[in-house]
Amino acid sequence: MARIKLACERGRSIELDTARTALACIDFQADFVLPEGRAGALGLPIEPLVAAIPAAQRALSAAREAGMLVFFTRECYAPDLSDLNAFRRRYDLAIGSQGPLGRFLVKGERGTGIIPDLRPRDGEPVIDKAGFSAFHQTTLDTVLRVRGIDTLLFMGYTTQCCVASTLRHAVDLGYACVLLQDACAAYDLADHEATVRVMYSEGDNFGWVSDSALLTAALQGSDTAFESTPPRV
Repeated sequence: MARIKLACERGRSIELDTARTALACIDFQADFVLPEGRAGALGLPIEPLVAAIPAAQRALSAAREAGMLVFFTRECYAPDLSDLNAFRRRYDLAIGSQGPLGRFLVKGERGTGIIPDLRPRDGEPVIDKAGFSAFHQTTLDTVLRVRGIDTLLFMGYTTQCCVASTLRHAVDLGYACVLLQDACAAYDLADHEATVRVMYSEGDNFGWVSDSALLTAALQGSDTAFESTPPRV
């Protein structure tokens, strides 16, 4: 384990202790991104999500090599939808509906699983969440606290929804947060870009923005980690 300096947006940087930092892999689920999944079958523009996979793989590989904690999340609900809140039960009729890879966002269905390109390893926590935030009625905060984690690196789907919801919740719980923007994606690029812009707003109150290349360089001790910054949005 080591301390690193991660270059971020607008000339900023953050010092990280790899022993106290975790990589959050948010909702890399088959129904969201695979052509044969629900989104693909409905003709949604999955290309931005697919394009983010190499960056996510790069960040995941670097974090694992550095010995950082890696955890995964899945949005999913009980087969009887008993843990689906009343608002979404009324207005989000897609949840529980039949799709090409099983019932949408239901535990145990093929489409709810994490894609093979980013499959968890044995011992890496997988947090199932009945909501957008991975902290909502889950053990995630405890999982992190007992390991001494105080900083989170975020990647996943979709940027403006479950990634942003979990990041904001983490800030309220006192975690320092970094968004790896190239390893996140949304079906609409404007939604992704707007979320990144929000990270810069309010005096950077939501944390930092970096990317997978800068993270890899920092973890590998490359000088390039201090010479470049991610694209500005």
